[in-house]
Amino acid sequence: MKGQAVAGVALPSLPDDLRRQEAHAPVVEGEPVIAILARERQALDRANARQGRTVQFYDDITTRYALPKRTN
Repeated sequence: MKGQAVAGVALPSLPDDLRRQEAHAPVVEGEPVIAILARERQALDRANARQGRTVQFYDDITTRYALPKRTN
């Protein structure tokens, strides 16, 4: 791969979990709206947790492979 040859490092693969999209909670006819809202909030919590893991993964890579900052 050209990118690897130029960079000189092989970056780790993004974990599959971090590529997953979170579906909206299903809406069941006749079900109380509060129950649907509770499931939607659970889905949002899962999506936010996944986004946090993505940020941590990126931060780990940049810490490990980043070039030293230049001082002027």
